Amino acid sequence: ARATAGRPADEEVSSDSETESPLLGRRRREAAEEEVEETPQEKKLRLAKQYLEELRQLEEERAEEEEELEPADLIGDRLKEDVLEQRGRLQRLVAKDVQPPDPARIRVLRGHQLPVTCLVISPDDRFIFSASKDGSLIKCKWEVDSGKRLCVVPGGKKGTEEQHMGHASQVLCMAISSDGKYLATGDRNKLIMIWDAATCKRLHIFRGHRDAVSGLSFRKGTHQLYSASHDRCVKVWDVAENAYVETLFGHQDIITGLDSLSRECCVTAGGRDGTVRLWKIPEESQLVFSGHQGSIDCIQLINEEHMVSGADDGSLALWGLTKKKPLALARQAHGEQDAQGLQQPYWISAVAALRNSDLLATGSHSGSVKLWKCGEGFRKVEHLLDIPLVGFVNSLKFSAAGDFLVAGIGQEHRLGRWWRIKEAKNSICIIPLKQKTTASSP
Repeated sequence: ARATAGRPADEEVSSDSETESPLLGRRRREAAEEEVEETPQEKKLRLAKQYLEELRQLEEERAEEEEELEPADLIGDRLKEDVLEQRGRLQRLVAKDVQPPDPARIRVLRGHQLPVTCLVISPDDRFIFSASKDGSLIKCKWEVDSGKRLCVVPGGKKGTEEQHMGHASQVLCMAISSDGKYLATGDRNKLIMIWDAATCKRLHIFRGHRDAVSGLSFRKGTHQLYSASHDRCVKVWDVAENAYVETLFGHQDIITGLDSLSRECCVTAGGRDGTVRLWKIPEESQLVFSGHQGSIDCIQLINEEHMVSGADDGSLALWGLTKKKPLALARQAHGEQDAQGLQQPYWISAVAALRNSDLLATGSHSGSVKLWKCGEGFRKVEHLLDIPLVGFVNSLKFSAAGDFLVAGIGQEHRLGRWWRIKEAKNSICIIPLKQKTTASSP
């Protein structure tokens, strides 16, 4: 079932609607006619030619500006990188060169009244968007001297979503499109809000989930949005068309996190059902992975073939998409705590991967963010260094260039109030990452 496309800005779209738009219907018919007229080989050839032509134009423009390399060399290098990235084999070995950051250079940005639950960095690494349990949304400009607040959308009272521009309940997740145009945020009140990332103006509200929205990700290179919820399902939306696409079911417990890259698929963490799942959207099928003992609370893709997840049993797992069990598992990655006289592992509350590299970061409430190195073939995970940070690390993101790491800190865990760390500050911490030498190429 698909919802009507081409709606006015800020009109609601519900995934319960059964009508199909004339635009989508016409596209479907045109696609069907095209399929009749050309064979799969002809289609592949046509798309390949189109892709090469686009690349050639792009590289020619760049070469004109730079006047350094021949366009042919650039195209060859770009094609090699694209192929390696699609196969999950483009690996930049940077972990061994990362040095412990100077604590005096860690910047702390305040603004949220309650714990920061999620954050994203714009694709050009210039802006940070963050959200909180207070329902507010803040856009900061990341500059060396000032973490200047460019835009604040305050949280409102419950039930005021129509009059009030922002969320009226805790925001749990957010995502930004790879072209930096759209920002999506999801809250405990089952709503997904779509924003113009440049102006922070709300464009649409997507309804349809029956419980808290806990995971969002844009498919790279598109405006297709994947959402996950405590209602145990994954939904697909077309943000540019303001339309609902489809719903997928499978998890047996709340979904706690979701991620995607450029393939038409996404990965999810299924909380206490103990599984990580890979959803193949066109086939409406899923692959099930298991290996953690506790609730799987966070997940991120490292590249197109590998991912990392963290659980409340303290374990950190590396996965390959062709194996059902973890390739590597670090137990009690953040050590143990004394809780009511019992020794318990510190929960892993956030994971981050520097895309297409061997560098990972994990967060807990253990007093530090930890950096990790993935070993050869992702079959080993080695602890590199600790970065002291007080509070629950509810979100972690590397900048695209890998020169800084951003942590969303709260006095409480993003999903509940099991403990409270009074001395923590509800804030965003920007951690510069220095490298010993120039990182080696793939």
